[in-house]
Amino acid sequence: MSRRVRRRVSKKGNSKSDLPSYSEISNENIRLQERGVVDWTRLPDDSVIQLFSCLNYRDRATLASTCRTWRVLGNSPCLWDTLDLRTHKCDATTATLLADRCSNLRKLRFRGAESADALINLKARGLREINGDYCRKITDATLSIIAARHEVLECLQLGPDFCERISSDAIKAIAVCCPKLQKLRLSGIREVDGDAINALAKNCQNLTDIGLIDCLNIDVKSLGNIVSVRFLSVAGTTNIEWPTASEHWSKLPKLSGVDVSRTDITPTSVFKLFSTSQSLRVMCALNCPDLEDDANFVAHKSNKGKLLLALFTDIFKSVASLFADTTEKERNIFSEWRDSNNKDRNLSEVMTWLEWVLSHSLLRIAESNPQGLDNFWLTQGSALLLDLTQSLQEDVQERAAAGLATFVVIDDENASIDGGRAEAVMRDGGISLLLNLARSWREGLQSEATKAIANLSVNANVAKAVAEDGGINILTNLARSMNRLVAEEAAGGLWNLSVGEEHKGAIAEAGAVQALVDLIFKWSVGGDGVLERAAGALANLAADDKCSMVVAAVGGVHALVKLACSCEYEGVQEQAARALGNLAAHGDSNGNNAAVGQEAGALQALVQLTRSPHDGVRQEAAGALWNLSFDDRNREAIAATGGVEALVSLARSCSNASPGLQERAAGALWGLSVSETNSIAIGREGGVAPLIALARSEAEDVHETAAGALWNLAFNPGNAFRIVEDGGVPALVNLCSSSVSKMARFMAALALSYMFDGRMDEFALVGTSTESSSKSVNLEGARRMALKNIEAFILTFTDPQAFTAAAASSAPAALTQVTELSRIHEAGHLRCSGAEIGRFVIMLRNPSSVLKACAAFALLQFTIPGGRHALHHVSLLQNTAAPRVLRAAAAAANAPLEAKIFARIVLRNLEHHQTETSI
Repeated sequence: MSRRVRRRVSKKGNSKSDLPSYSEISNENIRLQERGVVDWTRLPDDSVIQLFSCLNYRDRATLASTCRTWRVLGNSPCLWDTLDLRTHKCDATTATLLADRCSNLRKLRFRGAESADALINLKARGLREINGDYCRKITDATLSIIAARHEVLECLQLGPDFCERISSDAIKAIAVCCPKLQKLRLSGIREVDGDAINALAKNCQNLTDIGLIDCLNIDVKSLGNIVSVRFLSVAGTTNIEWPTASEHWSKLPKLSGVDVSRTDITPTSVFKLFSTSQSLRVMCALNCPDLEDDANFVAHKSNKGKLLLALFTDIFKSVASLFADTTEKERNIFSEWRDSNNKDRNLSEVMTWLEWVLSHSLLRIAESNPQGLDNFWLTQGSALLLDLTQSLQEDVQERAAAGLATFVVIDDENASIDGGRAEAVMRDGGISLLLNLARSWREGLQSEATKAIANLSVNANVAKAVAEDGGINILTNLARSMNRLVAEEAAGGLWNLSVGEEHKGAIAEAGAVQALVDLIFKWSVGGDGVLERAAGALANLAADDKCSMVVAAVGGVHALVKLACSCEYEGVQEQAARALGNLAAHGDSNGNNAAVGQEAGALQALVQLTRSPHDGVRQEAAGALWNLSFDDRNREAIAATGGVEALVSLARSCSNASPGLQERAAGALWGLSVSETNSIAIGREGGVAPLIALARSEAEDVHETAAGALWNLAFNPGNAFRIVEDGGVPALVNLCSSSVSKMARFMAALALSYMFDGRMDEFALVGTSTESSSKSVNLEGARRMALKNIEAFILTFTDPQAFTAAAASSAPAALTQVTELSRIHEAGHLRCSGAEIGRFVIMLRNPSSVLKACAAFALLQFTIPGGRHALHHVSLLQNTAAPRVLRAAAAAANAPLEAKIFARIVLRNLEHHQTETSI
C-alpha cells in the first residue's frame, strides 16, 4: 500500500492542513514521472522495508533519519530479527543506542572481544543464534555473561580464531544457562575437560551438533555421553586417543557425521568407527596424513556404503552416492540438492553439515598450504570451493570465498600466486561467480569475494577475464564503500589489475582514480591496509603518462604527499613514495614533476624517508628523489632540504643492500650532481667513496647509475682528485672494460677522460704539499691505466674495414655504416650542459690522441638524429663555434683515424639538424 502525503496550505490569517485526494496524488506522480523525477517518499511501505533490509545497521539508521515516516519504517521489527555487527565497530555505546530496536532480535553476528563485551547492552534476550569471529581475546567471564543473558540460545559459534582465553568453566556456564542449545561450535580452546562435556550432556538435551575445532585437548570419552549428538567435528584437534574415541563414539545412537579432518586419526580407528557404529553415514577426513600415507588404506577404501571424504577420494561422487539417480549430475550435486523441491529432512541436515565442515576444513588447509596438494586443488578443491560459495548458509559462502582467496597464494609477502590454481578457478566459471558475489548487499561476503578477485587478478589471464566481465567497474564501486574491509579489498583488486598496461586506461575511465584518492582522505586514520592498497594502485597508474595526469588532476599529489608525511606504516610509506616517483617520471611530457616538487612538504618527506629502517621505503624514496632531480628547481630544493647529506648517508649504508636500493641511491646522487654546486657538496660530504663502492656492484643497473654519478662528479677537478685518492680509477677502469652495460662502460670512459684531460693536474699540485712527488707518480700511473682502457673501449666500436671505407670515401653511406656500428642507443637519453659540451670540444684539441677520439665519440653519441636531446646538444655546439674545431679535428694530419671519422660524423649530424630546422 501507499502512504498518504499531507500537504500544508497557508491562507491569509489562518492555516489549515488538507489531505489531497487519490486522483491528486496520482496526477502529481504522473507529472513527476514525466519530468524524470523520482519521489522516494512516495514509495510503498513494503518497498521501503525491502530497501532497508539490504543495508547494514549504520546505513539503515542514516536512511531512517531522512524523514519521520522512514524512521518508523526503519524500526520495523522484521528488519531487526538479524543483525551483523562485524563490519563496523560496536562498543557499549553503540549497542545501547541499538537496544530499542533489538527486542525481536533472533540472530547476531559480531567480531572481536569489544563487540562481545557490548552484546549484553543490546538487551536481546530472545536471541537464538550468536556467531562470533576473531574471538581470541574473549574471556570466560564475557562468555558466561552472554550465556546467562540469553537463556533461549540455540546456536553458539565462536571462531575461526583460537579462543585461547576460554576454558571448560565457560562451557559449563553455557550448559547450565542455555538448556535449549542445539549447536555449539568453538575453536582453539586449550582444554575441554570431562566435567564441561558432561554438563552439556546433562543440561542440553537437544544438542545435536558439536564442533570442538583446533583444540589442544578434549575428553573424548565424555563426548560419548552426549547421546543427542548427530554431528561431531574435532577437525584440527590434537592429542586425541583414537582407540578410546572410536570405542565410545561408535556407541552414540544418533551420530550421522564425524569430521576428523587435519587430525592424526589412523586407518584402524576409521575402520572401527565405520564397522561398529550403527548410525554413522559420513566421515570427513581431509588432510589426515596417517590415512593418506597408508597406500593399502587408500587403495581399499570401501566402507560398506558409508562415505569417507578425503583428499584421495572423489568427493563429488561420494556425496552424490547419498542420493538416488545422480550419476550424471555428480559434479553439480550440491546445487542440485539446493534447487530440489522435495528434500528429505535427515539428508538435508547431513548436506547442510557437510557444507559447513568442508568449507571450514578447505579454508584451514588453504591457510596452511601443505605440500603435495596441487592435484587435489586442480581436480576438485577449486570446484568444491566455487560450489560452496553458492550455499544458502552465509558463513559457508564467506569461508568458501575466503578459501578461494587463500588457496592460490604461494607467497603473500611477494604477491606470488599459483597460476594453475588461479586459472582452474577461471575455467570453472569462478570469475563471473565471484563478481556476482562481490555485488551482494552483505558486506562480509562482499569483502571475501573481492579479496578472492584481487588475489586471482595477480595472474595476467585472470586479470584479463576480470576486466572483460566488468570487474573494473565493480571494484571501482566497491572502493567507494563505507565499509573499510570492502574498500580495502577493492583497492587491492585495482592495485593488481593496474599492473597490466592494458587495464590502466579502463581503470581511469571507470573513475577509479578519484575513488582511490578519496580513500586516502576517508581512511587517513586506522586504515593502513586501505592506504597501502590505494597508494599502490595509484603508483601503478601513475607510471602511465595519461593516467598520471588524471591522478594529479583529482588531487592525487596532495593525497600522496599527505601519506608520505604523516603515515608511519612502512607499507604505506613505500607505496606513497613509489607513486610520487612515478608521477615525477614523465619528464617533459607533463608538469607532474614540478607539481610534486612544489607540493608543500613533499621533498622534505621524501628526504626523511631515505632514513627509514626499511629497505623498501628507502629504495622508493631515493627513486622518487632521483626522478624529481630532473627538474632544475626540484634539484636545488632537494639539496636545500638536506638531500645531499641524506643520500650520501644512504649510499654509504647500502653497500650490502638490494641492487634496487643501490641503483636508486646512486641514481639520486647522479641526478643531484648535474648541478656543479651539488656536485661539489656531494664530494665534500664524502659521497665519492660510497659511489666507488657501488661501482664495484655485480648488478648492471647499479653500474650505470654509479658510473653516471662519478662522471658528473669528475667534472669538478677537486672531485676528480678525490676519486683518484679513494681508489676510483681501478673501479672505473673495471667498469669501462668489463661491465655488461654499454652505458656504464661509456660513462666510465667519460669520467676517466674528465679526470685526465689536464684540469685535475693543477688541483693535484696545489692540493698537495709534502706528498706532491708521490702523488704525481701515482697520478701518472693512473693516467696511463685510464687512457689505455679508454682507447680499448673506443676500439670495441670500430670496425677497421668500415673505417677504411669511410676514410677513403666521402659517400654518406660509409659514414652511416660507422654511425650504426658506434651508436649506443641509451646515450640518446643523456642531457649535457653547455659547460660539458664545451669541455668535449676543448678535448678535441688535447695532445692525447685517445682523449681526442673519446671527445669525438662522445659528441657523436649526443648528436645522432633521433636522440632525445640531440637538438639541444646541436644548439650548444653551434653556439660555441664547435664546427670550426670539428673540421680541424677531422682534417688534422696527426689525429687518429677514429677521431677524424667521428668528427666528420658529428659535422654531418650538425648539418642534418640545421637542414631539418630550416625546413
